[in-house]
Amino acid sequence: MRDKLVEKLIKGEEKRQAEGLELIQSENYVSEDVLKANGSVFTNKYSEGYPGRRYYGGQEFTDQIERLAIERACKLFKCKFANVQPHSGAPANLAVYAALLSPGDTVLGMDLSHGGHLTHGHPMTLPAKIYKFVTYKMKNPETGEIDYENLRRVALEHKPKIILAGFSAYSRTLDYKKFVEIAHEVGAITMADMAHIAGLIAAGVLRNPFDDGFDIITSTTHKTLRGPRGGIILTRESEEIAKKIDKSIFPGIQGGPHMHIIAAKAVAFREAMTPKYKQYAKQILKNAKAMAEVLKKNKIRMIGGGTDNHLILADVFGSLGVTGKEAQTVLDEVGITLNMNSIAGDTRKPLDPSGIRFGTPAITTRGFKEKECKRVAELMIIVLKNKDDKKLKEKVHKEIKALAKKFPIPKKFV
Repeated sequence: MRDKLVEKLIKGEEKRQAEGLELIQSENYVSEDVLKANGSVFTNKYSEGYPGRRYYGGQEFTDQIERLAIERACKLFKCKFANVQPHSGAPANLAVYAALLSPGDTVLGMDLSHGGHLTHGHPMTLPAKIYKFVTYKMKNPETGEIDYENLRRVALEHKPKIILAGFSAYSRTLDYKKFVEIAHEVGAITMADMAHIAGLIAAGVLRNPFDDGFDIITSTTHKTLRGPRGGIILTRESEEIAKKIDKSIFPGIQGGPHMHIIAAKAVAFREAMTPKYKQYAKQILKNAKAMAEVLKKNKIRMIGGGTDNHLILADVFGSLGVTGKEAQTVLDEVGITLNMNSIAGDTRKPLDPSGIRFGTPAITTRGFKEKECKRVAELMIIVLKNKDDKKLKEKVHKEIKALAKKFPIPKKFV
């Protein structure tokens, strides 16, 4: 690379990823094939519109690659329609709102403090300035059970046009059938934001909301799906809804699609169809449960009491007297990357909350099994209990580097 400064920064990031352990539950590693497609000459091409209906010439191969990505997405998630153009998960959600709602219409989604996402109604976001959002919560943060009775009461009172299932920091299982029943009762469309668990759904290790009658699924294509940074919108069977969504993406909120990203999505979708990927997804769940066991044994409070998926939300301030920000910083020092996170009922500020959020997709990609995951959880607790012990942290850092060396980031998955 001629730009030596950029090259230096890229190599620095490569070294950081190689020598440390990635526990941010929304991050993962992509295959060499996904990276190759991501960096391909498709990045040079403008392709406003859709296959067969473009506003520029020279679309022979862009049409083929987008059709291939759509075909694979529909097969992977068992639906009739897919839009593979969203640049990420937030634009995908916004596009659905814009397609199906009028300004002032109501959406019922999970409360941010109980695990929901910013785009599910946080007042600082664009959707919240256009539409009305009402929320549901957990009945009990100790078990993670959703308060479906209250969800129904809120739905009956506010008559939302969309009922949204999905989350950013929730470790238990949603009852999709109950969402559908309530939606039918009030005449709402059902939408599932599955950005965090799309790969687990694709592999069949977690339930597909479409199997219970959901109308729409939005998702990112990275995280557990192990593809490029991007988004998708899936429609189970309604052509009317799918057409509205297509118009909402283009020309509604986006211009030209990123064809190199769509090419990389197509590669990732193929990888997710393999038996090896299903084994990977199963191991993600096993590894997360193994880490949760260690936290439970050490009396570290987990929101939801454990995990059914790939992530864990732990109350480190309540359990250890260490703030989420302190935990994130001190674990970074020993080569373990995760993120601070607010928890239900948190009295601390968002930039210095009580909790941490972490997960197992990336370390499972490296080949970690339950034994290694339990050890990582043990090391995390040791460091948090001795956050000012410099020698101990140096010792732990060496062990983390040794683990990373033993389980290098793979280049090929299939």
